[in-house]
Amino acid sequence: MSEEDLTLPRILCLHGGGVNAQVFRLQCRAIIGTHGGKGLAPHFRFVFVDAPFICPPHPAIVRVYGEYKPFYRWLRWQDDHEEIDPREAASQILSQLKGAMDADAGSGEWVGLLGFSQGAKIAASLLWMQERLMKLGKEPLLKGVEWRFGVLMAGSAPHVMLDPTGDLEIPRHVERADKLSLEFRDWPESNEGEHVVTIPTLHVHGLQDPGIPRHRRLLEMYCQKGTTRLVEWDGDHRLPIKSQDVEIVVNKVVEMAWEMGVL
Repeated sequence: MSEEDLTLPRILCLHGGGVNAQVFRLQCRAIIGTHGGKGLAPHFRFVFVDAPFICPPHPAIVRVYGEYKPFYRWLRWQDDHEEIDPREAASQILSQLKGAMDADAGSGEWVGLLGFSQGAKIAASLLWMQERLMKLGKEPLLKGVEWRFGVLMAGSAPHVMLDPTGDLEIPRHVERADKLSLEFRDWPESNEGEHVVTIPTLHVHGLQDPGIPRHRRLLEMYCQKGTTRLVEWDGDHRLPIKSQDVEIVVNKVVEMAWEMGVL
């Protein structure tokens, strides 16, 4: 399919904390590839969105991407990040997502979420919220959208309650959207219960990433057994770029999409 094909199924891409959509597109270039070559570009249209809250750049990106400001975050992870009401936090996150989706020229179905680090946490939380609201008989967060799968790269537990109304009860093992993400302690002992997502997910873990215990917890305790795939590669807190690592990730995404009937 050509670059002009706007009918490709669409994946919404969520950057990490202290980054932005422009930088994340560059970080994903090996995985996306080109329409005439390897990568996911022949199969999907990728739409990148900025998080709602301005913050300093993540230290890991300054050397290469320091001039690509401003930078954004989805959630608080430092004490000096401004406090915000959880309803307002959820509302601003959803507003950013909807704005980027509405602005995209594509016409293909929205099928997947792809996130890195804090963006992967939000992606997993959106999948969980979709199922949660469906079970409760509530309207979806994003009208007319049904996410079919998630690609969670270096994503950490727990899920975050994204409730702009403030009316929903927060089950155990789930965090509020206004809390410091690294202070959470109410961890589950199993992957059974209201905190678990059953929508298929691919988890991509760098074996040298200092956060890998939290990434494994998301995989093992917050996603239903039998619905997950895992790619481990020899790297730290970044996206894989070597061809052999990228090829495995691409193949797993395509495999998952085929199984879900979106390709």
